[in-house]
Amino acid sequence: MTPEQRYFFDLTGYLHLQGVLQGAELQAAQDAAQRFIDTPPEEVPAGLEINLEREHFNWYINAFAFDKPLEALTLHPKTWPILKELTDDRPRLTSGNLMVDVHGKPFHPLHGGVPGAPARNPEQGRYSTIGGKVQCNDLVFFFYLTDVHPGDGGLIILPCSHKSHFDYPRSLFYPDSYTADGYNDEYFSTEVPEGVLNVTPKAGDVVIISELVTHGALSWGPQDRDRRFLTLRYMQQHESVRGGLDRFSPEVKARLSPETLELAAPASFTHIKEIVEREVVTLS
Repeated sequence: MTPEQRYFFDLTGYLHLQGVLQGAELQAAQDAAQRFIDTPPEEVPAGLEINLEREHFNWYINAFAFDKPLEALTLHPKTWPILKELTDDRPRLTSGNLMVDVHGKPFHPLHGGVPGAPARNPEQGRYSTIGGKVQCNDLVFFFYLTDVHPGDGGLIILPCSHKSHFDYPRSLFYPDSYTADGYNDEYFSTEVPEGVLNVTPKAGDVVIISELVTHGALSWGPQDRDRRFLTLRYMQQHESVRGGLDRFSPEVKARLSPETLELAAPASFTHIKEIVEREVVTLS
């Protein structure tokens, strides 16, 4: 990470990297995503899934394993050094799903943030600075495949909330987005109150957040285009929670390159993966 990136991420809990994917590389990723979207449900490869019933987005499960241009994003040369630093050279890929946001889907309420009591989740997200570097054990990388313009809707975050010492009060910002039972799937909003940031990436941009940042998504306004992004989640390799190689099906594993399999593998804290020693990783 550059000093500027390190400072900004530590200050706000997010980074917006512009133009990570360009030209033929961006086109290849966009084309691969389109092929998955166009795949009839009965022809979806084993281990992958299309879920059009999720409340906030259309989900294309394990899309990173659908085709090599998408798989390559898990180890992209422009994000790889940042991932290594943020995980203290102990990265582990836990999932990679394509999300498509379309007009008519409800508001995705603000969530995440710092849990109030460690006893609720002994392996809760952690954030610290050690030896002049940021370390975070729960990260999300959003690779955008379509443009988002101001006023469209999409990703919202509360900058600096990764350092909050209090739970997010649901009565703040969008009080009607929750019911007593959880998310209100009948709620829609494109408002951006003071204190909320609407991030508007272009195709090829990458947004990186700590899962500790309180985040959500405004209702998607345009009716003639959608919002597409590959969501790659990473944790430190010794964490035992959610996803990764031990939870991928045999069919998904068979589609992946050795480098991606190593990235997704759990390992002890003292182990350094062979791919981490490389400045740039190319899929076999």
